[in-house]
Amino acid sequence: MIKRNIGFIVCIWVACVLNISSAVAQSRSYEGSITVKPVQLEQKGNFLHIDIDFYLNNVKVKSARGVDFIPRLAAPGRNQNLPKVSIKGRDEYLAYEREVAVMSAKEKRSYEKPYVVEKGNKLRNDTIHYRYVLRYESWMADARLDVQRDECGCGETALMEVEEFDKVTLERILVPYVVMPQMAYLQPKAEEIKQRDIQAECFLDFVVNKVDIRPDYMNNPQELAKIRKMIDELKSDPSVKVNRLDIIGYASPEGTLATNKRLSEGRAMALREYLASKYDFSRNQYSIIFGGENWEGLEKALETIEMEYKNEVLDIIRNIPIEKGRETKLMQLRGGEPYRYLLKYIFPSLRVAICKVNYEIKNFNVDEAKEIIKSRPQNLSLNEMFLVANTYQAGSQEFIDIFETAVRMYPQDEVANINAATAALSRKDLTSAERYLGMVHSKKDVPEYNNAMGILMLMKGDYELSKKYLKIAEQSGLDAARSNLEELARKKANAAEMRKDGK
Repeated sequence: MIKRNIGFIVCIWVACVLNISSAVAQSRSYEGSITVKPVQLEQKGNFLHIDIDFYLNNVKVKSARGVDFIPRLAAPGRNQNLPKVSIKGRDEYLAYEREVAVMSAKEKRSYEKPYVVEKGNKLRNDTIHYRYVLRYESWMADARLDVQRDECGCGETALMEVEEFDKVTLERILVPYVVMPQMAYLQPKAEEIKQRDIQAECFLDFVVNKVDIRPDYMNNPQELAKIRKMIDELKSDPSVKVNRLDIIGYASPEGTLATNKRLSEGRAMALREYLASKYDFSRNQYSIIFGGENWEGLEKALETIEMEYKNEVLDIIRNIPIEKGRETKLMQLRGGEPYRYLLKYIFPSLRVAICKVNYEIKNFNVDEAKEIIKSRPQNLSLNEMFLVANTYQAGSQEFIDIFETAVRMYPQDEVANINAATAALSRKDLTSAERYLGMVHSKKDVPEYNNAMGILMLMKGDYELSKKYLKIAEQSGLDAARSNLEELARKKANAAEMRKDGK
C-alpha cells in the first residue's frame, strides 16, 4: 500500500508588520498595528488549505469605521478572492447586524459571507486565526497568496505589505514509477531465394507383400487426399514454383532390412506413379528415398499408449543397437508377448510414406506483402514481415500482431522469437516474453536479445540482472539500452524511496 507523505511540506513562516505611525493615524479607520502572518498554503488531496494569522497590537477601531482584510489567490491569468476578515467599530458593527437582520432569504443566499466579523473595541490585543479550505483546482498549482486591505468599504483596496507565498505547496504523493522501456527489434536477413519445404504423411494400406497402391483400398482414399490437398494448394498459388518432390518410405522393424528396403522403396515408387498420374510434374522432379526401419516412430508411438512391459520394451529400443540384435531381444522379451502386441497393433502404423515438397516463393515488395500477410502469411519471409510491421506505428496493435504472426510461421527461428518477445514486453505479457526468449540459444550475444532480457528482468523487479543485460546491449552501441538503463535508475530510486517512505 502506498503511504502518502501528506505532511511533507515546508511552510515558510514570514511575518510582516504593518506599523501605523502617529502622523497618519487620524486618517486610518483604526489605531495600533496589525501583523499578517501567512502560515500555510498547501494542497492536500482534493483540497487547498489556507492558514493566516492576524495579530492585533493595541488596535482600536473608530466607532463609525471598519477595515476589511481580503486574502486572495493570485495566479497568471486568474485571481480568486477568499472570504474576508472584517473588523468594525461599535456603530459600524451595529449597522452591520441590522443590515443582516432585515435581509430577505434571497438576499442572504447571494450575500458573500465574511470569514469573520469582529468588534474592533473588543480586540485591542488579540489574534484572529484564519483557517480556510476550498476544493483544489489545477490552476492553483501556480498560485500565490496576498492580502488586500479595504478601509472605506467602497471596494477600493490596497495591497498590504505581506510576505507572499511564492507558490502553492503541492502534496507529495509517492506512487510506483511506471517504467517506459525502449524496445529494439532485430531486422531479419533478406532471402535472395525463398525456398521452403512442406510435407504430408500418409499411412497407406497395401495388400500383404504387394507394392501397388489401390486408391480405394481400406484407408487409402483419406490418406491420399492429404497429399493431394497439400499439392493442390501449392499449384493453385501463382507465387509458388515447385522444385522437387521427395517421397520417403519407412518400414516397420520386423523382417530383414533388405526385405524392408525393397518393400519400402517399391511402395514409395507406387506413390510416385500415383502422383504422376494426377499432376504434370516431370519425372526428374521426383526423388525416392528409403527412410529405413521406423524405430523412431515406434518409440514415439509407445510414449502415447499404455501396454504391458512398455518400459522394458523402451529400454531395449534405447539401449541395444540394431546391429547388436535389438529386434531379436524384443522377440525374446517375456516369451514374445510384447512383440506380438507390437506386430499386431503398432507396426502397421510405422509403414508410412512421406511426401515432402521443396518449392520457391517469389519475393514481394512492401505493398504486395501488406496484402499477402492477410491471407497467406506463410508466403512471406521474416524480412518481408518486418518491413510490413514498420509501415505501422511502433507499438500499435497492428505492429505487434505482425511479430506474433511471424513467430507462429517460424516458431524455431531465433530472430522471430526475439522480436515476438519484444512485442510481448510492449504489452506487458511477461509470460509470453519469457517463453519466446527461452527459444533463443545461438543469438544470445545480439544486443536486441540482451535489451529484451534487460527489460524483462526490470519488469520482474530483478534490477541487478536487468543492469547486467542492458550493459551488454549498451556496450554493443544500442541506444535503446542506454535509455533503458536510465529507466532502471529511475525505477531503483523510486523503489528505494517507496521503501523508505513505508517505514
